[in-house]
Amino acid sequence: MTDTMARTVWGEARGQGEAGMAGVAWVIKNRAAHPGWWGDDIDSVCLKPYQFDVWLPNDPNCAKCKAVTLDDPQFAQASNICASVINGTIPDPTGGATSYYDISIQPPKWAVGKEPTASIGAFRFYKV
Repeated sequence: MTDTMARTVWGEARGQGEAGMAGVAWVIKNRAAHPGWWGDDIDSVCLKPYQFDVWLPNDPNCAKCKAVTLDDPQFAQASNICASVINGTIPDPTGGATSYYDISIQPPKWAVGKEPTASIGAFRFYKV
């Protein structure tokens, strides 16, 4: 597990429970397994500009992601989930998704007209 992955999952999905956090962790792993414009390993996938809002300097979660510790129960949970995703003990609930969005926002252009591979909580997952 990488610390960057756990921070990304915590920042993006801590309000979505274990299933939502696992889904985001799998998107990161799926991207790293298929290197491309989004990066070629877990850390570069997480930190690719404009891919995960929690790493945008103006996002209020950015400072929180950098400061959170394992004393936070949800961060400890995200860390455990990421370790399990990396070692394959949590199956991929996203159907191989490489992208997702939160339905509280308008669907991004890349999602319009595409069928999601999974819906978990407020997230829709896609192979893009």
